[in-house]
Amino acid sequence: MKNSSKFGTTVHWVIGIVFTLIGLVNVFSGNDPVFGGFIILLSLVYYPPIQAFIHRLTGFGINNLIKTLLGLIILWASLGVGELMSKMEQLLQSI
Repeated sequence: MKNSSKFGTTVHWVIGIVFTLIGLVNVFSGNDPVFGGFIILLSLVYYPPIQAFIHRLTGFGINNLIKTLLGLIILWASLGVGELMSKMEQLLQSI
């Protein structure tokens, strides 16, 4: 495996984990468990094993441009519409 390939795989794992955590915050904080579940479902696209499964199942993979646009939409929805920061504060106060 080339270094750029390892780097890309690591980046995909990190992005997938971050988006999964964003989804979990939305599930357990506030009144948005459906939105959080949807974010978790979308975050699965970034995990390399899921990418490989999608490729085997459909015969084509998801383009990095599509994943980038999806990531921007997830961030926009979570930070703006989903009020992620206020939910994180609420979650931290409850601990």
